Amino acid sequence: MTRKLFMALLCLIIANCCIAQQFRFSKLAGSDSVAIAAQMPLLANDILSKYKNQDDQKTYLDNIYRLQILAGQYSEARSTINTLRRLAGTTNQQYLQYDLFAESKYQQMISKTSFKIEYDQLFRKLFNDMNDKSAYQSYRSFASINGIDELKNDFQNSLTAIQNKDSIDITDALLFCRNYFALQLYQSIEAISKPLIKADCNRRYIIEDRLIKTQDGALINAVVVLQRGVNYPQPAVLQYTIYADSSNLTRIVEPAAYGYAGIIAYTRGKGLSPDKIVPYEHDGKDANDIIDWISHQTWCNGKIGMYGGSYNGFTQWAAAKYHNPALKTIVPYVAAIPGQGLPMENNVFINANYGWGFYVTGNKYLDNKVYNDPKRWRNINFNWYASGSAFNKIDSVDGTPNLLLHRWLKHPDYDKYWQEQVPYQKDFAKINIPVLTFEGYYDDGQISGLHYMLEHLKYNPKATHYLIIGPYDHFGTQSGGVPVLRDYKVDPVALINTRDITFQWMNYILKGAKKPEILKDKINYEVMGANTWKHAPSIQKMADHKLKLYLTNFKKENNYSLSALKPSKGASISQIVDFADRKTSNGDYYPYPIIKNELDRSTGLFFISEPFEKPVAVNGMFSGELKAVINKKDMDVCVVLYELRPDGKYFELSYFIGRASYAKNMSKRVLLRPSIVEFIPFSRTRLVSRQMGKGSRLMVVVDVLKNPFSEINYGTGKLVSIETIKDAKTPLKIEWFNDSFINVPVAE
Repeated sequence: MTRKLFMALLCLIIANCCIAQQFRFSKLAGSDSVAIAAQMPLLANDILSKYKNQDDQKTYLDNIYRLQILAGQYSEARSTINTLRRLAGTTNQQYLQYDLFAESKYQQMISKTSFKIEYDQLFRKLFNDMNDKSAYQSYRSFASINGIDELKNDFQNSLTAIQNKDSIDITDALLFCRNYFALQLYQSIEAISKPLIKADCNRRYIIEDRLIKTQDGALINAVVVLQRGVNYPQPAVLQYTIYADSSNLTRIVEPAAYGYAGIIAYTRGKGLSPDKIVPYEHDGKDANDIIDWISHQTWCNGKIGMYGGSYNGFTQWAAAKYHNPALKTIVPYVAAIPGQGLPMENNVFINANYGWGFYVTGNKYLDNKVYNDPKRWRNINFNWYASGSAFNKIDSVDGTPNLLLHRWLKHPDYDKYWQEQVPYQKDFAKINIPVLTFEGYYDDGQISGLHYMLEHLKYNPKATHYLIIGPYDHFGTQSGGVPVLRDYKVDPVALINTRDITFQWMNYILKGAKKPEILKDKINYEVMGANTWKHAPSIQKMADHKLKLYLTNFKKENNYSLSALKPSKGASISQIVDFADRKTSNGDYYPYPIIKNELDRSTGLFFISEPFEKPVAVNGMFSGELKAVINKKDMDVCVVLYELRPDGKYFELSYFIGRASYAKNMSKRVLLRPSIVEFIPFSRTRLVSRQMGKGSRLMVVVDVLKNPFSEINYGTGKLVSIETIKDAKTPLKIEWFNDSFINVPVAE
């Protein structure tokens, strides 16, 4: 440890006595884990002596017990945790990993033994006293959500942020301590918890790998989990997934922990299956064969449910297409639709899932090392964009052939290749099992999950289909949300337990129990900004009416008028997009953060409404029709809907991206006619519910897609994936007509 570093850390913990509680220190020259570990108790103690409750008791106590553990005040920390539990009205399972860590450190200090010995004994005793459900719900607490490396990055970032400052305030000091604490916690407990969890699972359950033969001769790896001591047939719950991970016991044992015979089966070729890995294409038939196999086992009573998110949501709908009588219900979360939500959205191939194929086909399980390389995937996007190469050459920029992408690029239409993988149109009419769908307003693939529901009810109006939706993203939907989503503080009432509701539903359908309390009607949605759940018989009934607003040519300052009155005289607004220009990009639609201080106005057209005279909620999916003349044969359009709040901030509500030539039919491309007026309808937007206050306005941004995150449509009429920057000689010229409009569903 260098003297310079020691003095820097020592100075860090010496706070002055000013009201702002500034912690002064010399600039840090670097990091030394030994020096930091030695000084953290001093820093924690010093903060504890000055840190006061700032009216939020829960947040205060959440910081206090972490500081107490860092300061070596283990008994006091456990007392604080219990106070926090009482305040939050939670069980002893909450904060379990912190409580066990503190107790183990205390026992280590008293007995002078190793932390591992004390932790092992306390862990076993604790879990021996738990029932199956409580134990399962506690397992995931003992592994960091995003991995140790992410915690190291968080700590290093917080250390770097303070190294060049002469002093830090209490907020920075707390963040520094919290990040250090999280890293130390999981570095201490994660590795030693895994074998303990495995032993606990083996004590509770019989866990067996099986290879099940499909009708066409493939072998599917399935893991069967049965509760020890249960010797009678039970309903079975199946997860069918491509995400093979035999070490993830918390997912594998989940149905058994909730009182079911549990099965997790992997896409052919995954796990112990000797077959070739092919995502999507065989999953429906294979899942149906697995369901048939399960229904004939002595431990199954013939009733089977399925659940899961994303790819696992897709497999449920793919299985439902075959109407197996043993399949009694499905519970898809954020369900993917190949060909509609990924790898293309409204016929535009997007890059968000570019690395996914390597992740799931690179080996028999998951290629985490390759996939968890954000720098590589980001560089591919920007390097390809700068190169001007065709989209079907994007893998040449990376240097590794993307065979799955090339397979998909052969199908730019939503054609038979895609249609056969999931229920299509009239297939939905025969799906008569009850369905519970979970979705999120900010799930990137929401249009997929809701497409299943909308098509199901379109072709089978009497279908029993419920929806739960709130302010969640793709992963948050699958757990029940997070307190802060993309810098937006989520309403407390929106936070739910997706798994508990799922198995309440399973109990309702498979065991005759009561329906989950949250399902008061078919559509159950949290109103952002109102901190309340509301319920409606259909998506249409979420709103009282629709506001039809025209994208007029009347300009005031930087915005055009978004008006309820149709302009009396036809006119247009001109826009030029130079596809050869790679120093700029068009189409900023992604909601990150959800609330923006300002918008990028370098491209696009901005339309703003008059302020609302009273509070109003946007409830549902906005739609519209763009009317335009262009000098080319096609374009990819982008429409974004915002709330402009009285404080000047922009709250992103929903967006649409899509290819104009597929606007009327996703299965058949119809090119635009240069210099001829064309109508471009759109409706596949994100559903949202947001309570807006008096004085808020609606803002619509219309633009053309030209950025590193999706293929570039140069408008030649050729297959878009083979167009290059050589096709950008003539800029795209657009005349947007002032009788273009949007429909916004609202409730007053």
